[in-house]
Amino acid sequence: MNTLFRSVMSKLVVMGLCAALMACSGPSRPKPEDVSVVPVLQEVTTRWRAQIGAVDFPLVVSVHADRVALANSQGVVTVLSATTGQDIWRLNLNQALAAGVGSDGQQVAVVTRDNQLVVLKDGLVQWRQAISAQSFTAPLIAGGRVFVLTADRSVLAFDASNGAKLWTQQRPGEPLVLKQAGVLLPFKNTLVAGLSGRLTGLDPNTGAIRWESAIATPRGTNDMERLVDLVSPADRVGDVVCARAFQSQIGCVNAEKGQSVWTRASNGEHGVSGNTTLLISVLSNGVVQAWNRNNGERLWETERLKYRALSAPLVTPRGVLVADNGGWLYLLSLADGALLNRIKLDGSELAAPLVAAGSHHVLVTREGRVMGLQIP
Repeated sequence: MNTLFRSVMSKLVVMGLCAALMACSGPSRPKPEDVSVVPVLQEVTTRWRAQIGAVDFPLVVSVHADRVALANSQGVVTVLSATTGQDIWRLNLNQALAAGVGSDGQQVAVVTRDNQLVVLKDGLVQWRQAISAQSFTAPLIAGGRVFVLTADRSVLAFDASNGAKLWTQQRPGEPLVLKQAGVLLPFKNTLVAGLSGRLTGLDPNTGAIRWESAIATPRGTNDMERLVDLVSPADRVGDVVCARAFQSQIGCVNAEKGQSVWTRASNGEHGVSGNTTLLISVLSNGVVQAWNRNNGERLWETERLKYRALSAPLVTPRGVLVADNGGWLYLLSLADGALLNRIKLDGSELAAPLVAAGSHHVLVTREGRVMGLQIP
């Protein structure tokens, strides 16, 4: 690793802390108002619990069919049943992890802190491959390939069967990147990656760029102000992919045409979630907003959780799930953001965005407690 990249990586830690604290040198967050007793207007039940160990890296939980793939910071990779929470398999790599977990339901991929891409299947390591830079984004396994987005804004492709490197694509960008999971997802026969403030469509066979569409454009007088990386989770419905650019904008792109649908100013640090009609985003000050997915019109906004440090949202058929860093999970109405339920979690803040897994919704806390929820 060269001197310049080491310098950049040291700043990544600062950026991660700033994101967590909201402002590196600004005033502290105002104290949130107490949430009074919330009448249970929609039941949320805990169907199962599991434990995977402490998580202090940008974990992404991968779900395929009944399999939930996840990992802890020390390299214990686990695949659970989404129905029961029981282990399907578990393996200790004895290597601290920097990114993961990617899975296609059969293979599982993680990146270690010493820059190794590790691919597993059925509880056994299939292959390892060194990568040239750190990664904070879970690898993507799709179409017989493993794709990796690294912190120097490169996208790498490997043969999923043997680890042979297939291609590399690197795009220029601002010198700072977030120590946070970025955007990497499949769309038909296109690989969609977040590179700086742009969604980029790549040919998965060659790495050639098919299209680029900006969610946000770098502005400002210094590197911190110009940081516009796209952050996970992104949300896809049909041909449209929606994403957030860190602390600047949210927007939607038609990934078939590679054209912007709309963008709006939105100051937040977590990704978005939606359905066929709306898109939910959480602001840095705890305000939750709903947008018309088709045209970006504001549908509603609620300040009920203002000044709470909120997680990325998850839209479910019965409401919007979002957690705060005090160990509370909230269910908000899709119609107007009203509180429908509040549940005390077995732990503090979430370690990964909430995910849907069949009829369950899976959450993981920093302490490694995993819960499978159902919303009747």
